[in-house]
Amino acid sequence: MRILTAIPVFNEEKYIEGVLSEVLRHASDVLVVDDGSTDRTPEILRGFSSIAVVRHERNRGYGAGLKSAFDFTLERGFDGLVTLDCDGQHEPARIPEIEAPLDRYDIVSGSRYLQVFDPTQRPPIERRRINLEVTRLLNERLGLSLTDAFCGFKAYRASALEKFEITDFGYAMPLQVWVQAVEHGMTIVEVPVPLIYLDESRAFGGSLDDATNRLNHYRAVFESALERSGLIVEKGCRG
Repeated sequence: MRILTAIPVFNEEKYIEGVLSEVLRHASDVLVVDDGSTDRTPEILRGFSSIAVVRHERNRGYGAGLKSAFDFTLERGFDGLVTLDCDGQHEPARIPEIEAPLDRYDIVSGSRYLQVFDPTQRPPIERRRINLEVTRLLNERLGLSLTDAFCGFKAYRASALEKFEITDFGYAMPLQVWVQAVEHGMTIVEVPVPLIYLDESRAFGGSLDDATNRLNHYRAVFESALERSGLIVEKGCRG
């Protein structure tokens, strides 16, 4: 399979050079989606001639970056896509482990909670609480058995990407992915990845920086996606 590895970035001058150098050791086709960076990120990217770059002229959101990666994968005829973040939370050396199950599954999702790699690592309390609540909601309403609703380290078959209709371009975008994955009967598997937090102060933007507002927003996006899908899913396990 010909697999693209894509990284959505916004103002990642602190990490991008090191992350890209490591990614290129484990992936041959690499895309960076620069979501309107205003720091030195574009300058640093120009130093990596072997990677493809899609640039948004203004910041559109995390989901918009992933949507551009989905589109690029399909437009260029790749068989699959691996996505990872650029904030140091994902280890590029695990790219082969993430993409390997694509011969059997439509979506491979990293989980930071399937296995403890480093007991000293702890997620920020509010982010863990929200992840637990949203993961529980997905499992109960969609019949899934996920352990990590929001890990950005994922792999997708191109045939799955063709079916997604992404309209939420923010951090709630994964909820649309999960609903539509179930709607289209996609096969899903989680694989363990290390829990790594180097920067606990990431801003989500505006009212979403408040944990309660963020959770309510995620619930609203999920309910809207569920309503559009027309799904009636029994409790159980899929994948």
